[in-house]
Amino acid sequence: MAEEQVEFRIYNSMTQQKEILKTKVPGKVSMYVCGITAYDFSHLGHARAAVSFDILFRYLKHLGYEVTYVRNFTDVDDKIIKRANEIGEDPLMLSNRFCDEYNVDMSDLQCEKPSKEPRVSDHIDQIKDMITQIINNDYAYEVDGDVFYAVEKFPSYGMLSGQRLEHNRAGERVAVDSRKRHPADFALWKAAKPGEPSWDSPWGPGRPGWHIECSAMSACYLTHNFDIHGGGIDLIFPHHENEIAQSWAADKESNISYWMHNGHVTNNNEKMSKSLGNFFTIRQITERYHALALRYFLISAHYRSPLNYSILQLESSSDAIYYIFQTLQDCKDALSSILQGDTEKKDNVPPVNEAAKECIKKLNVEFQTKMSDDLQTPVVLTGALQEALKFVNSSLKLLKKKMQKKAQLQLVQSLLEVEKEVRKVLNVLGLLSSKSYAEVLQELKDKALKRAGLSEDEVLHQIEERTQARKNKDFPKSDKIRTDLTAKGIALMDVGNETIWRPCIPTEPLVAGVQTDQKAPTVEEKQSIPPVNQKVEEIPVDREGNGPPTSS
Repeated sequence: MAEEQVEFRIYNSMTQQKEILKTKVPGKVSMYVCGITAYDFSHLGHARAAVSFDILFRYLKHLGYEVTYVRNFTDVDDKIIKRANEIGEDPLMLSNRFCDEYNVDMSDLQCEKPSKEPRVSDHIDQIKDMITQIINNDYAYEVDGDVFYAVEKFPSYGMLSGQRLEHNRAGERVAVDSRKRHPADFALWKAAKPGEPSWDSPWGPGRPGWHIECSAMSACYLTHNFDIHGGGIDLIFPHHENEIAQSWAADKESNISYWMHNGHVTNNNEKMSKSLGNFFTIRQITERYHALALRYFLISAHYRSPLNYSILQLESSSDAIYYIFQTLQDCKDALSSILQGDTEKKDNVPPVNEAAKECIKKLNVEFQTKMSDDLQTPVVLTGALQEALKFVNSSLKLLKKKMQKKAQLQLVQSLLEVEKEVRKVLNVLGLLSSKSYAEVLQELKDKALKRAGLSEDEVLHQIEERTQARKNKDFPKSDKIRTDLTAKGIALMDVGNETIWRPCIPTEPLVAGVQTDQKAPTVEEKQSIPPVNQKVEEIPVDREGNGPPTSS
């Protein structure tokens, strides 16, 4: 590997501690992450899981690992069938449509495609084979066309979550299926019902239970022994707990080295989920904020920590992305004009200056140290990366001053090297785009105008009015125009004899340059995105009859 000496520590949910990554095959990583149940547009919780493991995927490759990354689609499920029946659409066509929509969202969020994206409907044979093996090993039983896993036969049930069978007492939360030997037994295969997709099996027509699909598909592509299994923290129980039990029952050599889980996205400190009706789809957010701003927001907290949704944080993230891309654009413009005008041979490239060397060293050390300590993206975003961007901006100011040719070339070379290192970091974080800096900046401005409810022509007209007011020495009017625009997220900047605008974090209105006594509506109140119009329903039993759902 390129950086073989790096010790990469990740938090293992199984042992509840950070551990040094030691892969089963040196130089290679096998990773399976639970994907979405495709029956609707994906929400911020789905985005956070995808971005969290995309960061892991990118960083592992940065370290030189060859990574096989498998992320599934659940396209056969109770929720899909229910939604399809409500709108009169074939369940598989419905799920296929939302798998495609999910991939559009992932592309917008700069998530790299996994190595494999298996779907349940394409792996029915593998699922049936695994169920057959579990039955043959006497860990499952068939009743009226349904097949249940016998949890009491797995002595380590609860090893991941800490849930114990004695804590699951019959009749307390859900009606007990009298056919089960134990209330916690869960479905591996469900007998066919009218109006549902089904496949032939040794136990009669039916379809897979939820948990078995991931055990079968991970084994199909990674075997029963692989390095990392990931997903949202809500999947620890029962989904991942049941996966462990199933896989062990099918093959007692089954072993996953590391279990990784990302934290919830919360809304007012309550888990964001479809069942609670307090969620926002990725599309709702990217309609008003750039997808890179959303990605920045999603990695602004450590992946295992809860992330509370707020408009103010989205505004701050958008502002941060604008600053990054404006800095890169300014650097490109300045260096292009100098390098194009320099016709001398580049045989003797000057060394970078000491400040640049220190900047690069600090950025590299902090990036490697913090990312190798369980992916501490918030520290990377706010630490040496910001110092490197400040170095670029201060150096660009120096370039505008008169200096000797040798000193200028050294500064140019220093800027080139620092910019290269900044881009490396941004690339691993997924914060670069295939589009040009100028295109991204224009997209950020377009989104800011949309949030402000203004067109660019209207902003330019107000700039003209402000310019005229200043000429007339009507400073209260010119200040009010500027303040009103700032309150809407439009900052005016006087550069020489002209005034330009850029997006900014909206502020509360000011009157005559002084904060008003009466509190103005907050940013959240003025610009909050309405949740999806969905009533809060009673919490149904989950997909296997084990109580309230833990995933949406």
